[in-house]
Amino acid sequence: MDWMREIDGYCERLGPDYWAEPINAVTNLFFIISALIMWRRVPADAGLARALVLILAAIGVGSYLFHTHAQVWAAIADTTPILLFILVYIFAAHRDIWGLRPLPALGATALFFPYAAVMVPLFGLIPGLGGSAGYAPVPLLIALHAVALRRREPEVARGFAIGAGVLTVSILFRTLDEPLCGIVPMGTHFMWHFLNAVMLGWMIEVYRRHLLQGGYKTG
Repeated sequence: MDWMREIDGYCERLGPDYWAEPINAVTNLFFIISALIMWRRVPADAGLARALVLILAAIGVGSYLFHTHAQVWAAIADTTPILLFILVYIFAAHRDIWGLRPLPALGATALFFPYAAVMVPLFGLIPGLGGSAGYAPVPLLIALHAVALRRREPEVARGFAIGAGVLTVSILFRTLDEPLCGIVPMGTHFMWHFLNAVMLGWMIEVYRRHLLQGGYKTG
């Protein structure tokens, strides 16, 4: 693998310079701001919730590196925290919301990989979705959990439904970045950053509220 290979995948980038994507780079501050807000809201001993906040901040750092360096290694730094957030949240949801013991919760988390392996190619068949197909299964999964929890945990279900809706709109802005490039020269990818920062912070908030209502584990 050529770790230094340059990647040009966004409307705003017109060259290889460090600040070739100033708006896409700077708007990663939204992730840091969201993480700082949630750090103050999450109890210090709520281990997984605090871990999610730290991962949220790492998402901002990784995305900043990608939109400044735009190389393969930076793309990995960008996507790895996102995947980690998804996996930790799935485990936390199954353990603390669904009430599974840690080992079954871990098994449920592992099911994300076959789920994504099936769903990503299916979403890839949707014309125009492009690279966003890799993210599209996530709001669907959140929405499925919202439906399944609507009677057992209605507040969590509503929170999940809102999160799925915000992420869907965020994916739309990510998808429109290239098609609207001629109309919006700076692109629309920065809205992916803003809405994702809001959505991820909101998902932590939903989890935090559930923990505080029912007592919480510190693992």
